[in-house]
Amino acid sequence: MSNIAGKAYAMNVITPVRWYTAWVNKLFFWVALKRPSTLSGLITLSLIHYARWVIIGRNQFPHLSPEQPKEKLKYSYMLFLSNFNGSWDQYVDSFTFAIPGGLDLFWKWNLRYSKSVALTPFHNYIQYNQLETIHYYNAYPLATSNDVKSAKNVSEMLADFNKTIDAGGDDEFLKRYQTLLRGLQHDLGAMHPTPIISMSAYQVEKRERWHAGKLDQYEEQQHG
Repeated sequence: MSNIAGKAYAMNVITPVRWYTAWVNKLFFWVALKRPSTLSGLITLSLIHYARWVIIGRNQFPHLSPEQPKEKLKYSYMLFLSNFNGSWDQYVDSFTFAIPGGLDLFWKWNLRYSKSVALTPFHNYIQYNQLETIHYYNAYPLATSNDVKSAKNVSEMLADFNKTIDAGGDDEFLKRYQTLLRGLQHDLGAMHPTPIISMSAYQVEKRERWHAGKLDQYEEQQHG
């Protein structure tokens, strides 16, 4: 699937909204930006890399050349973009459980929106309006969003530690080093593929095997 890159999944959903009610959606988005607490349930979902809602007016689609026929669209559209870890079902269900009221406010004015509860109609609505991602690149296909956050934390703490590396004697260095390890114990770990495998994850593992001189053995395991 082109919308999966390693542990990450790219979701693009575009839904029609009556052009004369699109301003209501924009108002809800503005309120959410001014009061982030309204999305606190969403922010706490660690599986999310990125999520964004955008309103595209019926006259705002690109017109690239004079030869291109101008479109006369009946509706404006709401575009939802997101990148996340895990399966499609896990993500959509997490959204429903985290901010059911928020989802209903954001999509309320969209045509044929079924509400976020019950789950099955909501699943059907998202699936019907989801666009397949033609190309999806992930710089760290074996990393989850938590892995990236942990790597950032390790990098920052190591940089701070290096600033004091020459201060004091050996005993003082050992004490600071042990303190560093205790502070990083939840951020240190190996990354492994999940059951959601893609070509990018396969290529990463293949390169690791090649560098370790075990590529032939790996190919035999893959192809039986």
